[in-house]
Amino acid sequence: MAVRAVITLPAAVKAGEPFEVRATVAHAMETGYRNDDAGTRLPRDLVRRFECRLDGELVFAADLFAAVSANPYVAFWMQLARGGELSFTWRGDHGFEHREVRALSLV
Repeated sequence: MAVRAVITLPAAVKAGEPFEVRATVAHAMETGYRNDDAGTRLPRDLVRRFECRLDGELVFAADLFAAVSANPYVAFWMQLARGGELSFTWRGDHGFEHREVRALSLV
């Protein structure tokens, strides 16, 4: 199954200056409380955790719950003293895991 994620970072980041990071992943986020047209309960299928790491070091994390809508969107602010590799990981039910990597250079 192909997963689509969108990550938005500023074009230029200055050392020590706060900047916004926005990330979303395509995922249905089924709560497990709804039925299909035949009356069969749809199984729960949620993204449970989002993490952002800089060169392997955790810099932001969020635990997600059933109240989060489909295609969960996360926005947060960061301030870095050095550039590096930002990795974004979404984990969920039924072994769902998706990871994206972006290089971040400071000016």
